Amino acid sequence: MPEISAPTSGRRRWITLVVVGLAQLMVVLDATVVNIALPAAQADLGFSDGNRQWVITAYSLAFGSLLLLGGRLSDLIGRKLTFLIGLVGFAAASALGGAANSFELLIAARALQGAFGALLAPTALAVLTTTFVIPRERARAFGVFGAIAGAGGAVGLLLGGFLTESLDWRWNLYINVFIAVVAFVGALLFVPSVERIGPRPKLDLPGTVLVSGALFGIVYGFSNAETEGWDSPLTWGVLAAAVVLLAGFVLWQRRASHPLLPLSIVLDRNRAAAYSSVLIAGAGMFGIFLFVTYFMQVTLGYSPIQTGLAFLPMIGMLVLAAQLGTNLLVPRFGPKVMVPTGMTLGVVGMILLTRLDAGSTYAPDILVPLMVLGTAMGTIMPASMQTATLGVDRTFAGVASALVNTSQQVGGSIGTALLNTLAATAAADYIAAHAPVTAEVAGDAAIHSYATAYWWGAGFFALGAVVSVLVFRRKGQGLSLANAHQDPAAEPVHLG
Repeated sequence: MPEISAPTSGRRRWITLVVVGLAQLMVVLDATVVNIALPAAQADLGFSDGNRQWVITAYSLAFGSLLLLGGRLSDLIGRKLTFLIGLVGFAAASALGGAANSFELLIAARALQGAFGALLAPTALAVLTTTFVIPRERARAFGVFGAIAGAGGAVGLLLGGFLTESLDWRWNLYINVFIAVVAFVGALLFVPSVERIGPRPKLDLPGTVLVSGALFGIVYGFSNAETEGWDSPLTWGVLAAAVVLLAGFVLWQRRASHPLLPLSIVLDRNRAAAYSSVLIAGAGMFGIFLFVTYFMQVTLGYSPIQTGLAFLPMIGMLVLAAQLGTNLLVPRFGPKVMVPTGMTLGVVGMILLTRLDAGSTYAPDILVPLMVLGTAMGTIMPASMQTATLGVDRTFAGVASALVNTSQQVGGSIGTALLNTLAATAAADYIAAHAPVTAEVAGDAAIHSYATAYWWGAGFFALGAVVSVLVFRRKGQGLSLANAHQDPAAEPVHLG
């Protein structure tokens, strides 16, 4: 049945970008802002060291396992409505967590945050995908959005340090309420509504159950490996179950009449390369935030606010690289050149970090590698995110966008478990080889463990460089980022 679309005015499009950018920032920074608040929250609520990881894991489990469902719901019930529901739910869950007077209530609130974040994140990207259809504007918008996605973790560290030191750990959660209110008003006024013509597609319930179970198993399995070790039967049992569920999901999608994720989306070479790049970069980037944060605070004695400020030049380079890349370089060279270039810069930045020791200073020892890594992420993320959603049928824009977030989430979970395990093993081996244990030996063991993590992070980026060189099409083959137009009539839009 034919569909009619009313174009969104230029001014409204850019305000829409600000609104979805706020929502994306809220979701991304919430994965790290709470880390800084954990010690204060633990002292206030009195939970054990063994339980504290659940404050982080509860969010990531709900978020990671429900992302594809959230993306598909935005396709089925409308992006504006889904976006507004996600904002209200995320704000309510954040307020509940901020007011929590027990560990159990805090965990429940964090899980709710993850669930509504899984609704919000893919919808924000889908709104962007279907709002910006002019190639030049689309590139600029994705440059901003990719910069937010890449910088959100560092912003979370800075904001978390400021709020915890200046106010109270609870404000790390309350702050989301204020962000959500601004985004809600902006969405209500400026995000275009979509009017569906024709029969409403059905939700693929078997596919939803299979993929949600598989993603839950992947995130939980790697999280359990981080805390219980790789010799835990539960770790391997859950990961094996996740593989079985994922295989079942793929088989079901081949025969489902209303598939949750049409396999053509991920079988396209450029999109497959883009999703892989986001996953690998997510795994590699984890080493920056976690281990550099520990190095600055534990080894060099930085305060939380100082640590957050130390990451600001990285954010600046990320934003600059994202804008230069998407507006000038990606249209000229395509993702096959830009993404491997970013991955190579990631390798260089990680290798520079391996040289840090107890005598290192911020400038140039920490500053230079952070700026290189910011440039790397600003080169990788916007090009990958734009390619991942380019040319997708608009009726599946939400689930295609969800795959971007899923890739980043799974990559982060893999990076968390692998790098933490490798670092812990390296520290134990160093201590065993330098007995008896003194404070100096313990400090050197920590620095050695960080360097081990950086080397493996460099390996992740090197793998990403190889994959992106081999899989991305040459510019001019298939869909071109500079020239591809999505059909504006593919999804009717009316203003108001």
